[in-house]
Amino acid sequence: MHQLLDEIAAHHYPNPPATQARVEAFEAHSGWHLDEDLRAFYLRCDGATLFRPFPHEKFRILRLDEIRRARVELRGKDDDSMGAASWWTLVYLGDSDFNLVDVARPGGPHPILDAFHETYPRLVEVIAPSFRVWLERTLQSENQLWWLPG
Repeated sequence: MHQLLDEIAAHHYPNPPATQARVEAFEAHSGWHLDEDLRAFYLRCDGATLFRPFPHEKFRILRLDEIRRARVELRGKDDDSMGAASWWTLVYLGDSDFNLVDVARPGGPHPILDAFHETYPRLVEVIAPSFRVWLERTLQSENQLWWLPG
């Protein structure tokens, strides 16, 4: 994970790190704990934009204070008809699309899901088994949505 974080620091647009107190406050507020990889990321940079800076970014890993329950962010309702309670926004992809983190399994690793705003919550699929794998694939993608066909 350290090598991936070094690459973000050297070649992308990281935010300043979150403090340990900020991470703990996020966990207390959200009711779930960051897995090992997410904790390492947020203690190194509290969010980051990959490849291109704002306003032309395609991948913006959210700051802790921007992470929301997906069903609230995407549908404005916090009930089970609007998606699983364990799905949280993690990466903004532009045009109201997100990659989500599924925190259903305590301790992690937490899988990463793709959520297209027009088909959410009907079509949500796992695209990486962990944040580390998602980050590796994304950094190798040359700014492409690598999980989409063609």
